Amino acid sequence: MTAIKKVAHVYKGAAAHMVGDGFKVQNLFPNGNRMIGKQLSPFFLLDYAAPSYFPPSDKPRGVEEHPHRGFETVTIAYQGALQHRDSGGNAGRIGPGDVQWMTAASGVVHEEKHDETFTKTGGTLEMVQLWVNLPRAHKMDKPRYQSLLNENIPVVRYEDGSYVRVIAGEFEGQPGAAKTFTPLNLFDIQLKAGKTIQLQLPDGYNTGLVVMKGKVNINGSHDANGVEIAVFEQAGEQITITALEDASLLLLNGEPIRESIFAYGPFVMNTKEEIITAIDDFNNGKMGRLN
Repeated sequence: MTAIKKVAHVYKGAAAHMVGDGFKVQNLFPNGNRMIGKQLSPFFLLDYAAPSYFPPSDKPRGVEEHPHRGFETVTIAYQGALQHRDSGGNAGRIGPGDVQWMTAASGVVHEEKHDETFTKTGGTLEMVQLWVNLPRAHKMDKPRYQSLLNENIPVVRYEDGSYVRVIAGEFEGQPGAAKTFTPLNLFDIQLKAGKTIQLQLPDGYNTGLVVMKGKVNINGSHDANGVEIAVFEQAGEQITITALEDASLLLLNGEPIRESIFAYGPFVMNTKEEIITAIDDFNNGKMGRLN
Protein backbone atom coordinates (compact mmCIF):
# COMPACT_ATOMS: atom_id res chain seq x y z
CA MET A 1 0.00 0.00 0.00
CA THR A 2 1.33 3.44 -0.96
CA ALA A 3 2.04 5.68 2.03
CA ILE A 4 0.57 9.17 2.10
CA LYS A 5 2.99 12.09 2.20
CA LYS A 6 1.43 14.09 5.03
CA VAL A 7 1.11 17.87 5.24
CA ALA A 8 3.42 19.27 7.92
CA HIS A 9 2.16 22.86 7.77
CA VAL A 10 0.41 25.41 5.54
CA TYR A 11 2.06 28.84 5.45
CA LYS A 12 0.71 32.16 4.14
CA GLY A 13 2.78 34.25 1.76
CA ALA A 14 4.29 37.54 2.89
CA ALA A 15 2.79 40.93 2.11
CA ALA A 16 3.35 42.22 -1.42
CA HIS A 17 6.38 44.40 -2.16
CA MET A 18 8.04 45.78 -5.27
CA VAL A 19 11.17 44.29 -6.82
CA GLY A 20 12.62 47.00 -9.00
CA ASP A 21 9.81 48.98 -10.57
CA GLY A 22 8.30 46.10 -12.57
CA PHE A 23 7.44 43.22 -10.25
CA LYS A 24 4.94 43.32 -7.39
CA VAL A 25 5.67 40.07 -5.58
CA GLN A 26 4.79 38.07 -2.49
CA ASN A 27 7.54 35.90 -1.04
CA LEU A 28 6.50 32.37 -0.04
CA PHE A 29 9.93 31.36 1.28
CA PRO A 30 12.43 31.77 2.80
CA ASN A 31 11.88 35.36 3.96
CA GLY A 32 8.11 35.13 4.23
CA ASN A 33 8.35 31.92 6.25
CA ARG A 34 11.72 31.55 7.93
CA MET A 35 10.58 28.38 9.72
CA ILE A 36 10.58 26.49 6.41
CA GLY A 37 14.39 26.53 6.13
CA LYS A 38 15.77 23.17 5.04
CA GLN A 39 12.27 21.70 4.61
CA LEU A 40 12.29 22.68 0.91
CA SER A 41 15.91 22.08 -0.18
CA PRO A 42 16.98 22.15 -3.03
CA PHE A 43 14.49 25.01 -3.51
CA PHE A 44 15.73 28.19 -1.81
CA LEU A 45 13.32 31.02 -2.65
CA LEU A 46 9.99 31.61 -4.37
CA ASP A 47 8.39 34.94 -5.26
CA TYR A 48 4.90 35.05 -6.76
CA ALA A 49 3.86 38.11 -8.74
CA ALA A 50 0.06 37.89 -8.58
CA PRO A 51 -1.79 39.48 -11.52
CA SER A 52 -1.00 43.21 -11.52
CA TYR A 53 -1.85 45.81 -14.15
CA PHE A 54 0.90 48.07 -15.49
CA PRO A 55 -0.11 51.07 -17.63
CA PRO A 56 1.63 51.83 -20.94
CA SER A 57 5.12 53.30 -20.64
CA ASP A 58 7.92 54.59 -22.85
CA LYS A 59 10.56 52.95 -20.65
CA PRO A 60 10.61 49.20 -19.78
CA ARG A 61 10.00 48.53 -16.10
CA GLY A 62 11.85 45.77 -14.29
CA VAL A 63 15.13 45.01 -12.54
CA GLU A 64 18.40 46.55 -13.69
CA GLU A 65 21.75 44.80 -14.06
CA HIS A 66 22.59 42.57 -11.07
CA PRO A 67 24.71 39.44 -10.36
CA HIS A 68 23.99 35.86 -9.23
CA ARG A 69 26.25 32.98 -8.18
CA GLY A 70 25.77 29.49 -6.76
CA PHE A 71 22.22 28.64 -7.84
CA GLU A 72 19.65 28.69 -10.65
CA THR A 73 16.76 31.06 -11.31
CA VAL A 74 13.57 29.65 -12.81
CA THR A 75 11.13 32.24 -14.17
CA ILE A 76 7.63 31.11 -15.18
CA ALA A 77 5.41 33.58 -17.04
CA TYR A 78 1.62 33.23 -16.83
CA GLN A 79 0.48 36.63 -18.13
CA GLY A 80 2.41 39.45 -19.77
CA ALA A 81 5.89 39.21 -21.24
CA LEU A 82 9.46 39.77 -20.08
CA GLN A 83 12.76 40.29 -21.83
CA HIS A 84 16.07 39.04 -20.47
CA ARG A 85 19.74 39.46 -21.28
CA ASP A 86 22.88 38.37 -19.45
CA SER A 87 26.66 38.66 -19.48
CA GLY A 88 26.93 35.27 -21.19
CA GLY A 89 25.41 36.73 -24.34
CA ASN A 90 22.02 35.13 -23.80
CA ALA A 91 18.90 37.17 -24.50
CA GLY A 92 15.27 36.35 -25.09
CA ARG A 93 11.60 36.94 -24.53
CA ILE A 94 9.47 35.08 -21.99
CA GLY A 95 5.76 35.09 -22.87
CA PRO A 96 2.72 33.36 -21.35
CA GLY A 97 3.55 29.74 -20.55
CA ASP A 98 7.28 30.12 -21.25
CA VAL A 99 9.94 29.22 -18.68
CA GLN A 100 13.46 30.63 -18.43
CA TRP A 101 15.87 28.36 -16.52
CA MET A 102 19.12 30.23 -15.90
CA THR A 103 22.02 28.46 -14.20
CA ALA A 104 24.11 31.22 -12.66
CA ALA A 105 26.64 28.75 -11.20
CA SER A 106 30.08 30.49 -11.15
CA GLY A 107 28.49 33.84 -11.86
CA VAL A 108 26.38 35.79 -14.27
CA VAL A 109 25.16 39.37 -14.52
CA HIS A 110 21.70 39.92 -15.99
CA GLU A 111 18.66 42.16 -16.19
CA GLU A 112 14.94 41.34 -16.35
CA LYS A 113 12.46 43.86 -17.75
CA HIS A 114 9.03 44.06 -19.28
CA ASP A 115 8.97 43.13 -22.96
CA GLU A 116 9.04 46.07 -25.40
CA THR A 117 5.53 45.44 -26.77
CA PHE A 118 4.08 44.83 -23.29
CA THR A 119 5.72 48.06 -22.13
CA LYS A 120 4.09 50.09 -24.89
CA THR A 121 0.61 48.58 -24.61
CA GLY A 122 0.51 47.98 -20.86
CA GLY A 123 -1.31 45.00 -19.42
CA THR A 124 -1.48 42.41 -16.67
CA LEU A 125 1.69 40.69 -15.49
CA GLU A 126 1.68 37.38 -13.56
CA MET A 127 4.79 35.30 -12.95
CA VAL A 128 6.82 33.18 -10.55
CA GLN A 129 10.52 33.27 -9.84
CA LEU A 130 12.01 30.25 -8.11
CA TRP A 131 15.61 29.86 -6.91
CA VAL A 132 17.04 26.33 -7.05
CA ASN A 133 20.22 25.73 -5.06
CA LEU A 134 23.19 23.97 -6.62
CA PRO A 135 25.31 21.39 -4.79
CA ARG A 136 28.84 22.43 -3.85
CA ALA A 137 30.27 20.33 -6.70
CA HIS A 138 28.46 22.47 -9.31
CA LYS A 139 28.41 25.96 -7.79
CA MET A 140 31.41 27.04 -9.85
CA ASP A 141 30.37 25.39 -13.11
CA LYS A 142 30.08 27.44 -16.28
CA PRO A 143 26.73 29.31 -16.46
CA ARG A 144 24.07 28.00 -18.85
CA TYR A 145 20.64 29.06 -20.08
CA GLN A 146 17.58 26.96 -20.96
CA SER A 147 14.78 28.69 -22.85
CA LEU A 148 11.74 26.44 -22.39
CA LEU A 149 9.00 27.68 -24.69
CA ASN A 150 5.39 26.90 -23.83
CA GLU A 151 4.90 24.66 -26.88
CA ASN A 152 7.93 22.53 -25.90
CA ILE A 153 6.85 21.83 -22.31
CA PRO A 154 5.10 18.42 -22.05
CA VAL A 155 1.49 18.51 -20.83
CA VAL A 156 -0.73 15.82 -19.30
CA ARG A 157 -4.34 16.83 -20.01
CA TYR A 158 -7.66 15.73 -18.49
CA GLU A 159 -11.13 15.67 -20.04
CA ASP A 160 -12.47 18.48 -17.85
CA GLY A 161 -9.77 20.92 -19.02
CA SER A 162 -7.44 20.42 -16.07
CA TYR A 163 -3.78 19.82 -16.93
CA VAL A 164 -0.28 19.36 -15.56
CA ARG A 165 2.74 20.90 -17.34
CA VAL A 166 5.91 18.92 -16.62
CA ILE A 167 8.59 21.59 -16.40
CA ALA A 168 11.12 19.23 -14.79
CA GLY A 169 11.17 15.67 -13.52
CA GLU A 170 8.47 13.17 -14.49
CA PHE A 171 4.68 12.98 -14.13
CA GLU A 172 2.63 9.90 -15.09
CA GLY A 173 5.48 8.64 -17.25
CA GLN A 174 5.92 11.97 -19.06
CA PRO A 175 9.45 13.42 -18.67
CA GLY A 176 9.87 17.15 -18.16
CA ALA A 177 11.53 19.75 -20.36
CA ALA A 178 14.36 21.02 -18.13
CA LYS A 179 17.76 19.53 -17.39
CA THR A 180 18.60 19.66 -13.67
CA PHE A 181 21.72 19.09 -11.55
CA THR A 182 19.94 17.21 -8.76
CA PRO A 183 16.78 15.07 -8.97
CA LEU A 184 13.65 17.22 -8.74
CA ASN A 185 10.08 17.56 -9.99
CA LEU A 186 8.54 20.90 -10.94
CA PHE A 187 4.91 20.77 -12.12
CA ASP A 188 2.64 23.63 -13.20
CA ILE A 189 -0.81 22.33 -12.22
CA GLN A 190 -4.09 23.90 -13.38
CA LEU A 191 -7.22 22.29 -11.92
CA LYS A 192 -10.90 22.90 -12.58
CA ALA A 193 -13.22 23.02 -9.57
CA GLY A 194 -14.09 19.49 -8.46
CA LYS A 195 -11.08 17.82 -10.09
CA THR A 196 -9.04 15.37 -8.00
CA ILE A 197 -5.55 14.21 -8.98
CA GLN A 198 -3.01 11.98 -7.26
CA LEU A 199 0.72 12.64 -7.34
CA GLN A 200 3.21 9.79 -6.91
CA LEU A 201 6.45 11.25 -5.58
CA PRO A 202 9.72 9.80 -4.23
CA ASP A 203 9.86 8.89 -0.56
CA GLY A 204 12.38 11.04 1.34
CA TYR A 205 12.17 14.04 -1.00
CA ASN A 206 11.22 17.52 0.22
CA THR A 207 7.89 18.75 -1.14
CA GLY A 208 5.96 22.02 -1.27
CA LEU A 209 2.67 22.79 -2.99
CA VAL A 210 2.26 26.47 -3.83
CA VAL A 211 -1.34 27.60 -4.29
CA MET A 212 -1.22 30.74 -6.38
CA LYS A 213 -4.95 31.11 -7.05
CA GLY A 214 -8.08 29.27 -5.95
CA LYS A 215 -8.54 26.76 -3.13
CA VAL A 216 -7.64 23.09 -2.77
CA ASN A 217 -7.94 20.28 -0.26
CA ILE A 218 -4.88 18.12 0.30
CA ASN A 219 -5.12 14.48 1.39
CA GLY A 220 -8.56 15.16 2.86
CA SER A 221 -6.85 16.81 5.85
CA HIS A 222 -5.79 20.36 4.95
CA ASP A 223 -7.18 23.21 2.85
CA ALA A 224 -4.87 25.70 1.17
CA ASN A 225 -5.87 29.01 -0.42
CA GLY A 226 -4.34 31.49 -2.82
CA VAL A 227 -0.77 32.62 -2.03
CA GLU A 228 -0.18 29.85 0.49
CA ILE A 229 2.28 26.97 0.50
CA ALA A 230 1.72 23.51 1.96
CA VAL A 231 4.95 21.89 3.15
CA PHE A 232 5.00 18.10 3.49
CA GLU A 233 6.82 15.52 5.58
CA GLN A 234 9.62 13.73 3.75
CA ALA A 235 8.19 10.27 4.36
CA GLY A 236 5.49 8.96 2.04
CA GLU A 237 4.89 8.86 -1.68
CA GLN A 238 1.31 9.90 -2.47
CA ILE A 239 -0.46 13.25 -2.38
CA THR A 240 -4.13 13.70 -3.29
CA ILE A 241 -5.27 17.16 -4.38
CA THR A 242 -8.91 18.15 -4.85
CA ALA A 243 -9.76 21.56 -6.31
CA LEU A 244 -12.49 23.24 -4.24
CA GLU A 245 -12.33 26.12 -6.74
CA ASP A 246 -10.52 26.55 -10.04
CA ALA A 247 -6.91 26.48 -8.87
CA SER A 248 -3.44 27.37 -10.13
CA LEU A 249 -0.67 25.41 -8.38
CA LEU A 250 3.06 24.81 -8.52
CA LEU A 251 4.45 21.53 -7.15
CA LEU A 252 8.05 21.58 -5.87
CA ASN A 253 9.60 18.21 -5.06
CA GLY A 254 13.29 17.39 -4.84
CA GLU A 255 16.08 15.40 -3.27
CA PRO A 256 17.51 17.46 -0.39
CA ILE A 257 21.00 18.91 -0.75
CA ARG A 258 22.52 18.08 2.61
CA GLU A 259 25.16 20.80 2.71
CA SER A 260 25.63 24.03 4.63
CA ILE A 261 24.19 27.18 3.08
CA PHE A 262 25.47 30.73 3.43
CA ALA A 263 23.41 33.19 1.44
CA TYR A 264 23.77 36.94 0.98
CA GLY A 265 21.70 39.00 -1.44
CA PRO A 266 22.06 37.51 -4.93
CA PHE A 267 24.58 34.83 -3.89
CA VAL A 268 23.88 31.36 -2.44
CA MET A 269 27.08 29.58 -1.39
CA ASN A 270 28.27 27.23 1.37
CA THR A 271 30.47 29.53 3.47
CA LYS A 272 30.88 33.20 4.39
CA GLU A 273 34.31 33.20 2.77
CA GLU A 274 32.78 32.12 -0.55
CA ILE A 275 30.30 35.01 -0.31
CA ILE A 276 33.13 37.48 0.21
CA THR A 277 34.89 36.03 -2.85
CA ALA A 278 31.68 36.32 -4.89
CA ILE A 279 31.31 40.00 -3.97
CA ASP A 280 34.95 40.67 -4.87
CA ASP A 281 34.64 38.80 -8.17
CA PHE A 282 31.54 40.79 -9.13
CA ASN A 283 33.13 44.10 -8.22
CA ASN A 284 36.23 43.18 -10.25
CA GLY A 285 34.17 42.31 -13.31
CA LYS A 286 34.87 38.57 -13.22
CA MET A 287 31.18 37.76 -13.74
CA GLY A 288 31.05 39.92 -16.82
CA ARG A 289 29.08 43.03 -17.63
CA LEU A 290 26.14 43.91 -19.85
CA ASN A 291 26.84 46.04 -22.90
